[in-house]
Amino acid sequence: MGQAALTRDEFAAALRGLSVRYWDRHPFHLRLHAGRCAPAEVRSWVANRWYYQKVLAQKNAAIIANCPIASVRRRWLERLTFFDGGAGDDWLVLADAVGLAREELLDERHVARGTRFAVDGYLHFCLTRPWTESAAAALTELFSPDFMAARVLAWRAHYDWIKPDGYAYFEKRIPVVRDDAGYTLDLVLTHCVSPDQQRAAITALAFKCDVLGAMLDAVDYQGGVR
Repeated sequence: MGQAALTRDEFAAALRGLSVRYWDRHPFHLRLHAGRCAPAEVRSWVANRWYYQKVLAQKNAAIIANCPIASVRRRWLERLTFFDGGAGDDWLVLADAVGLAREELLDERHVARGTRFAVDGYLHFCLTRPWTESAAAALTELFSPDFMAARVLAWRAHYDWIKPDGYAYFEKRIPVVRDDAGYTLDLVLTHCVSPDQQRAAITALAFKCDVLGAMLDAVDYQGGVR
């Protein structure tokens, strides 16, 4: 006899339990938030994270393309618009704020091989897997709002050389991601009801956590952008 499906509460708890694999526990992020990173290392994080930010619009477009439900497509379109709109401009402001030339950000010269491999793998996943799994992978947003708020506080406290206008992306993103996280969780809980669908969703979120961790492995190894 096959394994029974999780209840809605059990499924939600299993997804939330993957917070232990989120990148806030990575040694590089612990150093970054403790003020122990040199300016070159902060610039490396910004340059590599830019590549991830850029691909998020494509990832969201893939989810829209693979989803047969019109109401979900319309709601998800807001995310594509966010990352293809002002969010990109705000990340350019962040690059300026940490002393990273815009042309160096945009031509991706500082993107580490490990970052490119991990992020491209994530995009491939979203292009080729069912939309429900891609939505589940996006549930790292369950873990990010408080961590993002803590980042702003930590950076303001430890890196007074960063220009204040550089925080615009995070300050705008925090309230948006809180709303997105609730919507996405409800979507996954509603549409992943069989044991196989639930296992696939949990695996997808674990994979996404590994993508983020691999990015930080690459940034840590890179050692900084001068």
